[in-house]
Amino acid sequence: MAYESIEYAVANRIATITLNRPDTLNALTEGMLKELSDAVKQAERDQSVRVLILTGRGRGFCSGQDLKALGDHPTPEAIGQHLARRYHPLIARLATLEKPTIAMVNGVAAGAGMSLALACDLRVAAVEARFTQAFVRVGLVPDSGSSYFLPRLVGYARALEMAMTGMTVESETALAWGLVNRVVPAERLAEETYKLAEALAAGPPLALGMIKREIAYGASHALVEALEREKDFQMTAAATQDHREAVAAFLAKRPAVFEGR
Repeated sequence: MAYESIEYAVANRIATITLNRPDTLNALTEGMLKELSDAVKQAERDQSVRVLILTGRGRGFCSGQDLKALGDHPTPEAIGQHLARRYHPLIARLATLEKPTIAMVNGVAAGAGMSLALACDLRVAAVEARFTQAFVRVGLVPDSGSSYFLPRLVGYARALEMAMTGMTVESETALAWGLVNRVVPAERLAEETYKLAEALAAGPPLALGMIKREIAYGASHALVEALEREKDFQMTAAATQDHREAVAAFLAKRPAVFEGR
């Protein structure tokens, strides 16, 4: 697929998807969502890609759904179909991708744009970044996974306040609340994000994929179930060539080289 609304690049085992409608703060359209889904699939299928970074061109990360693109008076059914056809598969694929994902939040992340950031595993934000559940401002409710991810990150009361008021959360507050992992000056955003991505890309890819599934499972299951899942995953990890390589490297006092086997 030739992309018009996003950019996709791979270098040093890191895939970068850049939302590229800066004049609208990267507001999401049907075509943009289709391209975004295709790019995530590319990163998923490309064995050379070990980490995915999602970011936005210009002053914003993503301002959410482009309301003008939906037409003047979209029916409730049309809105529901749009969510089911475009947003749901994309958010689910991002959240379950067995490779680390990082949202590099360079500016505003609003509405479904904030949902995209939340669906990533980690979030590195510029000082200028800000987050808002803007849905309520147009008489709507959180969608695209926000009602799932947000309370798990910041807690029930804070998630409810953000959703009900549409308040804007600045980057330092987002860091204190656990909404983002790191806040850095804008001029160092790319440097710090790629440094993190490179560290992850050098890790054991099979183990990282299982860690992602294991933590997600543990967050929604009882302790006894989580213990069983840990045992099963640990047995699988112990059987990999990457584990044997890591042990050999440790004993030889050299860096491990992981091949994903």
